[in-house]
Amino acid sequence: MFRRKAANNSAPDPRRTGVAGPAPSEMLDPTRVLTELLARPSAEGILENALAYASTLLGDHVNGYAIVRRGQDKVAAVFGYPRSLIGTVLSGPWAAMRPRILSEGSSELYESNASEVHKVLDAAGMREVPLSLVVPISDRGRTLGALVLDRTSSDPITPMQQEAVARWATAVAPILGMLDARDDWQQAARQISGAVVEAIESQEFDGVGHAAAVAENSLRIGRAMGLSARELEELWFAATLHDLGKIHGEQGHAQVGANFLQNVPHLSEAQKAIRNHHERWDGQGEPDKLSGEDIPLYARILAVANAYVRTGEVERVHAQSGKGLDPRVVAALDKALEKAAVS
Repeated sequence: MFRRKAANNSAPDPRRTGVAGPAPSEMLDPTRVLTELLARPSAEGILENALAYASTLLGDHVNGYAIVRRGQDKVAAVFGYPRSLIGTVLSGPWAAMRPRILSEGSSELYESNASEVHKVLDAAGMREVPLSLVVPISDRGRTLGALVLDRTSSDPITPMQQEAVARWATAVAPILGMLDARDDWQQAARQISGAVVEAIESQEFDGVGHAAAVAENSLRIGRAMGLSARELEELWFAATLHDLGKIHGEQGHAQVGANFLQNVPHLSEAQKAIRNHHERWDGQGEPDKLSGEDIPLYARILAVANAYVRTGEVERVHAQSGKGLDPRVVAALDKALEKAAVS
């Protein structure tokens, strides 16, 4: 828990919480940088939108899929086809990496892949495609993938339509190139998140390292509860950023912290956790007076980890089990601490 070093009567931005407070220009610049970084879209989202718009350029009766080249050629996004195709490794007519109209539709796709892949393609309804357009996606000489648009009717694809889709793919390519190193971006996002929080802790609050300690214990609890790697990743962001709103002062800090993530859809559960990490199991918390399992799981985990870091005593955490804290999460803390003790 952070404590103010000096009196500060400022409160959160009124446009964020409805309480009087400092103007947006007074917000610490690193938080804006952090929010923009975390809001970076995914390659899948970019390609889904690219396919959707490309289909409008061809008119009606179009399905499509996007291929990305990362060691193997894989389906990264679909339009009109089932999402079960995503992740499928394919060989196909995009290998030449030049715009092509395939007058025999999907026949080359089937010829390029093994029979077991045919079952996946058949399930998606791709065998009878009469006509396809393949448009490569390249950025600064680097091949990133391709858009494949399948006509589902006998209508032709005109040269003007082909050129329009090619121009659109050229516009999309730099964005996809920026997202291509997603693993690097995730690591950078974690590093910058930690650095911003440490800077705020050291400048504004006592208790440097609090967020890191809460994050470490939250992940221990999450693992003990069987959370997946993706869930643990989002839990880490929730724990690391849970007190970020205190840059505006204590009042309403949970809501302010949550609002920093309002434009980061892939961290929506982290946003809920930050908003509700001061709720209580018995319904006497804030800001929404939620109780029991109506409190988001990550928020319940944060509450237990926060209590343990703040008090440093498991017995005091046990005393709040079933009152302020979720008994199941408290039990997971015990399990995590036991595992840490023997490792």
